Formats: sequence, structure tokens, C-alpha cells
Amino acid sequence: MRPRHVAIIMDGNGRWARRRGLPRIEGHREGIKRVNEIIDVAIESGLEAITFYTFSMENWRRPKREVNALMSLLHKYLRSEMQRLIEKDVVFRAIGNIKMLPERIQRLLKKFEEQTRDNTGLKLISALSYGGRDEIVNAIRNIMRNGVGPQDIDERLIEQYLYTAGIPEPDLIIRTSGEMRLSNFLLWQSAYSELYFTETLWPDFGREEFLRAIKDYERRERRFGALPKRA
Repeated sequence: MRPRHVAIIMDGNGRWARRRGLPRIEGHREGIKRVNEIIDVAIESGLEAITFYTFSMENWRRPKREVNALMSLLHKYLRSEMQRLIEKDVVFRAIGNIKMLPERIQRLLKKFEEQTRDNTGLKLISALSYGGRDEIVNAIRNIMRNGVGPQDIDERLIEQYLYTAGIPEPDLIIRTSGEMRLSNFLLWQSAYSELYFTETLWPDFGREEFLRAIKDYERRERRFGALPKRA
């Protein structure tokens, strides 16, 4: 069965650049090209949603110069690609602690969300200033602010307070560059996600490997804790 929702941890931009004797930011620039390519493949493949781990809460710890360069790249991407993606009928959503981002980026994100609200195609989710633990803490705080009693708290309620409310949980999570961990990404939502790890660095991760990951998923049997089906 084809996945409804694929989430991607885009890792390896810095190493890609370093191996070529280039500044780290060049790896990020090349990585943006892969984002566009994978979005197009996701649309062609009929996926319902795709989430990119664009900028984590931990990424704020990077040198200020690199963070500023990443914010500039993000701003430029939103301005240059917004119309193209609108025309592709995507529904855009940014998840994370968005208020930590520069105001000019917050304005663009809000504009992008508003202009795609009535679209019906691929749900394109960008995790920005995002951390899975931070998301869960934020959900609990909002539940408490709303005066919900302990007896009324269950999984369904918590999911309504997550950044991803209304979005199907990821069936498949892909991580590039050889690292084999989630790195604080969609911790609640990934409880039953299938994981796909590849040595390929993100700037080299293209159409063929993305489709290979989907085919690998389709061969797996998802049991969600149940016994396997008898032949």
C-alpha cells in the first residue's frame, strides 16, 4: 500500500559541501533544489502529505552567521517558489515555534498558508523552529490553559493540540546521510511510522531514491502490534 504521508529528515548538506571544498551554505542551496524535486515527485505519486524537517529547535545553536544565512535562504525560497507551489494546488502549513523566526519570514509563511487554504492537492508541511518535545510540552500547556480535567485527557485530545492536528501521521520517515535517529522529529506522530535510512547525503537524494524508499515501504507489512496475517 502506498503511504499517505511521508516525512523527511534532510541531513548531510554541510558534509556534501565540505567534501567539495565549498562553504556549508552551498550545501544548503543545493539541498533546496532537492526539496523542489521531491515535492514534484510527491505530487506525481499521489501522496496526501509530505513534511520536511526544515529547521529544528536545536539548529538555533549553530553559529549566528550560519543561522542568518539559512534564514535568508528560507526567505528567498518562499518568495521565489510560493506562486509555483500555489499553482500546483498544494496546501501549505508551517509547524513549530514559528514566533522564534524573523518577522519577515513569519509574514511570508502566513501569506503562503492563507493563499493555499482552499487548495485541495498535496499537503506540504514545513517543520520550522520545530522540536518534538517542545511540541508536546506546548500541547500540554494549552490543554491546561483550557481547563481540561485529567479524566478528560486521552490520546485523541492531545493530538488535537499538536502542531500537526488534522494531518495524518507519517507512514514513512526518511532520513538521509547515514544517521539513524529521529533527532526530536515528530516524536508523538512517529509511534508506528516505518523508518528508511540511507547513506545518501540530502543534496544527492533525488527522484529515483525517493521512489525506491516508497517501494521499500510498500513491501513492508504494518501490523501495529497485531499478529501477522496468515497466508
